Amino acid sequence: MASEKSQTARASGTLGEISLFGVPVRFHFTFLFLMAFLLAAGLGSREANMASDALFVLALFLCVLLHELGHAVTARRYGIKTIEIVMYPIGGVARLEKEAAPKAELVIAFAGPLVNIILGVAVVVGASYAGLDQKANELLTRIAAANFYLAGFNLVPAFPMDGGRILRSAIAMVKGEQVATQIASRIGRGLAVMMAIYGIIAGQIFLLLIALLVFLAATQEGAVSEGRALTAGMPVRAAMVTAFHTLPHGSTLREAAQLLIATTQQDFPVVHGDQVVGLLDRTAFVRGMAGEGPEAYVSAVMDRDYVRLDPDRDLAESLPAMAEAGPCALVMDGEHLLGLLTRENIAEFLMIRKLGLNPGASASTTATGV
Repeated sequence: MASEKSQTARASGTLGEISLFGVPVRFHFTFLFLMAFLLAAGLGSREANMASDALFVLALFLCVLLHELGHAVTARRYGIKTIEIVMYPIGGVARLEKEAAPKAELVIAFAGPLVNIILGVAVVVGASYAGLDQKANELLTRIAAANFYLAGFNLVPAFPMDGGRILRSAIAMVKGEQVATQIASRIGRGLAVMMAIYGIIAGQIFLLLIALLVFLAATQEGAVSEGRALTAGMPVRAAMVTAFHTLPHGSTLREAAQLLIATTQQDFPVVHGDQVVGLLDRTAFVRGMAGEGPEAYVSAVMDRDYVRLDPDRDLAESLPAMAEAGPCALVMDGEHLLGLLTRENIAEFLMIRKLGLNPGASASTTATGV
């Protein structure tokens, strides 16, 4: 049976998972390699400085994790679920299931830096009363300073960093979300360019990398905001593919390959009579050909847990589901297949909307078997 909602997709390249406060925490494979290297270097070294450096980096990443948990726990207070926290070598990312209202976003965004400020103060106060030796005090001082640095750096108004999200939420209370996102995105890109220039002049490769990521993320957020504006109020049926081919569940991958070559379609609903039983997308096709061979049945490799969308659902609200679905979702009225919604068709729909045209939703559906 197909699911009404998309399943949570793991971030690409993640290995291992723990759960903290009910939030899945996943680690990118490069993060695990870095941690293993630091532990090996620190535990295997006879030099106190190397061991101290390894402990400092481990403590720093723990503070970053607590920073992201601050976002997640605060978001929960506003009824917003955190899909996952992914830890990378350059920091962490908390993925929320939906956008928060401006006031809520302001509080959620500030929660992360606030955690670092609290940690920094706690470490300073604790170290002053603990009576530790000089080496331990130096380590704790570095950890406290790092937390204050993390808080300050994240509060820089470079969208989509925390400071940029605080800026966007403040602007959104006055000018609306779309205008606020575009303004914050432009400011974020400008600050990213300035960070990159400074990173090049100062020879700080790490800062240059962060600047690049901020620039790309700000550009993407601006595009997403524009996409929401262009699709808001439009039904899914207005953007769906209505002329498409289907595959009987008894078809082989060889027959699917022939249809793939003969048409421009890359994703095929698999049907049993009038009932949709699965979706054969290009990835499943390639995987099936490599593992099962051309004579294997499509029913053996198709996706049975495909994403389905209601034709009258707001297209803007369906975009997050499409992001989780992959290249294609099926548009269905009950159990009746009406069309396909693909990334390519959404891109074409947005292009037409930018040109000032208003695509209608009156096109008839034409489904053709293999």
